[in-house]
Amino acid sequence: MIKPEPYIIRPLMEADLDAMAKIETSAHSHPWSLANLADCFGRLYHGIGLFVTQESMPETLVGFALVQQIVDEASLLDICISPERQGLGLGRQLMAQLIQDAISREAVVIMLEVRESNFGAIQLYQSLGFIEVSRRKNYYQTPIGNEDAILMDLALV
Repeated sequence: MIKPEPYIIRPLMEADLDAMAKIETSAHSHPWSLANLADCFGRLYHGIGLFVTQESMPETLVGFALVQQIVDEASLLDICISPERQGLGLGRQLMAQLIQDAISREAVVIMLEVRESNFGAIQLYQSLGFIEVSRRKNYYQTPIGNEDAILMDLALV
């Protein structure tokens, strides 16, 4: 039997930026730039990373989530898991921690937007209690046309 890898979730640091950009580029069809990722290390932002930890080896970032919180409203800006580790429940682990962090920061809602074609993410969000509250019609441009952005909220109180 294969022993599962040990994971930890901890706050991101600017030293994690290069690893974040590598994951972002490999996992998203429209990745954020390094500069966009770097902009998420300000006062209103919170980032968490999911790291593999093995004895006598440095931590390896395999996923991350970025949140902006203004007063009591948290917005999920980006969540990303390395393609080779997708489908293992790691996105769910990150989302569970993100929700707990938002509650501890006294947020009353977490908001996000997702491409209407991202069925896996939509299923994950719905399973965690997020509901569709609106759509931005033809928001995302694609090579074959436009697609809607689905806006979803999770009420925390």
